[in-house]
Amino acid sequence: MSLATSVLVEKKDRVAIVELNRPESLNALNTEALQLLACKLKELTIDDDVQIIILKGKGKAFSSGGDIKMMLSMNVEKDFFTIMDYINEIALTLYSIPKLTICAIQGAAAGLGLSLALASDFIVADHHAKIAMNFIGIGLIPDGGGHFFVERRLGEVKAKELIWEGKVMTAQEALEKQLIDQIADGNLEEVVQNKIDAWLNSPIQAMIKSKKILADINRPNLQKILELEKYSQLKMRQTKDHLEGVQAFVEKRKPKFKGM
Repeated sequence: MSLATSVLVEKKDRVAIVELNRPESLNALNTEALQLLACKLKELTIDDDVQIIILKGKGKAFSSGGDIKMMLSMNVEKDFFTIMDYINEIALTLYSIPKLTICAIQGAAAGLGLSLALASDFIVADHHAKIAMNFIGIGLIPDGGGHFFVERRLGEVKAKELIWEGKVMTAQEALEKQLIDQIADGNLEEVVQNKIDAWLNSPIQAMIKSKKILADINRPNLQKILELEKYSQLKMRQTKDHLEGVQAFVEKRKPKFKGM
């Protein structure tokens, strides 16, 4: 999959569909996909013809999270910071972009994939979706603003519980926790289209202005958390537990963590 096609954008009327296009890896986010997604979102930020953005994934999953192959090859500190800067830019742009955003989840939305989904204004998931903030499984912490977005929806106590457990949830479980906003009763695309139609027939400029006010208030906190996540993640990548977590993932076995 080339850089030019790892993220696709289609625009129609006042809507832009941003589609992660690495279905062979369940839309795992590697360096190229992150770079292109950051670029495409920046372009849409200044596109006055677009008022609604749909974020989705091609194939069987929304996104399985960060690409493990990328993690294994990312040995140079410079590479790490470059990737984290892309991640932080995407999260900040998605959260504060002067458009209304919908994330459509089919299949897996895990790790970084879930962080980016949570940056959207509205999340709708297929009945069979599997949702997990599962960084803990490889000895890492949430990034992409995961701490900010989960705490915003669940509160601090429940956020810690979710992050520490790293449990894979059904769509129904995620809805009950208020981690997502709606489960598609029928066809996911039809449910998303109904939401688009409702928004397009609303005073959408006023809705966007309210979003901007709230985002401007909370933006400094998100920026601070993104920086904390970046430097904390670097520390976590240097732990023996992280190395064990990745090795166990590759070998498809349960990790043996030692708190080191």
